[in-house]
Amino acid sequence: MKKYLFIVLAGCLLAVGCRKIELVNPTEYEVLPFGEDSDADPIGMYLLNEGNMGSNKADIDYLDFRTAVYARGIYAEKNPDVVKELGDVGNDIQVYDGRLFAVINCSHKVEVMDAYTARRITQIDIPNCRYIRFKGRYAYVSAYVGPVAMDPDAQKGAVFKVDLDTYRIVGQVTVGYQPDELAIVGDRAYIANSGGYRAPNYDSTVSVIELETMRQMYKIDVAINLSRIKADAYGNLWVSSRGNYDDVPSNLYRLEPNGGRYQVAEAMNIPASNMTVSGDSLYVYSVEYSNQTSKNTVTYAIIDVKKKRVVSRKFITDGTELDIVIPYGIAIHPRNGDIYVTDAKNYVSSGVLHCYSREGVRKWSVRTGDIPAHMVFLERKQPHK
Repeated sequence: MKKYLFIVLAGCLLAVGCRKIELVNPTEYEVLPFGEDSDADPIGMYLLNEGNMGSNKADIDYLDFRTAVYARGIYAEKNPDVVKELGDVGNDIQVYDGRLFAVINCSHKVEVMDAYTARRITQIDIPNCRYIRFKGRYAYVSAYVGPVAMDPDAQKGAVFKVDLDTYRIVGQVTVGYQPDELAIVGDRAYIANSGGYRAPNYDSTVSVIELETMRQMYKIDVAINLSRIKADAYGNLWVSSRGNYDDVPSNLYRLEPNGGRYQVAEAMNIPASNMTVSGDSLYVYSVEYSNQTSKNTVTYAIIDVKKKRVVSRKFITDGTELDIVIPYGIAIHPRNGDIYVTDAKNYVSSGVLHCYSREGVRKWSVRTGDIPAHMVFLERKQPHK
């Protein structure tokens, strides 16, 4: 009996000695009910789970359209030698030039991976980074820069220019307070400044920077607590304001060029938390929190960007939007028009990804990681010419 106990204990010690292997969380795979398609293009979709702040639980899921398999939590399995795994709070994910870029806010880095294997290439250290966009051989990253904390004296943020050949920062420009999403139009970038750390003294501007020289050309005064910004095919910029959660409501604004400079053209008078452009349609949802009622009001809408008007107050038509507690991410399939909406649920446990047809009828749902937020499609790999 003692000999048997010794063998068991020795086995346990051996397992502890191999803890680097044992502690890697295995990826979970789930087959979805839409059938295999070897010719699918895009071939897949990455979903970045933010994870709870301070818990180091940011992770990536992958939906394979060819095999109809959903892989939950792929980063650690693909990169078992990365000690702290993906990091703390995933804030943006993009694919560019065969590479997958994940912006990890509270870990102050942009993780760079091979887009087709999710294997790590390198990381780019940027303080309190938020969103990433691309032009030519450069990436442009918005960042709060200062510490992650509410502070009435929080410093202004910046946009960093990164050379994608060397992964080195080659330029930087100061913008407004706590800059969030950015959009690139031509040779300029437009950045929505929130001022969120300085509440109730929010910023209210969109910074306009020249990409070549990395200088701020001018600012556009829009509304307080800006967050998202999207460009359409007609020269409009769509900018969301979260308001102050009290007596200033959330709203969506349309900006248009006039004499070479953008200006506010109109307020759409609908709340907006997040949005995405697909063709002539801007899909918008809002989760508007009220300090007065301590409750969220959830709404959905579609805007025709060509006609510049709201054409629908919902894009989920079968009533299943009632199953969504906190819509937290949105994406539109570029070929078939399927609508993907994530649900953050209670912000502390697994979320859900819902897929709807272009007509707004739910097709399927699948469990995700914690706080599923950001999605990007992966196009079929093109052969080198």
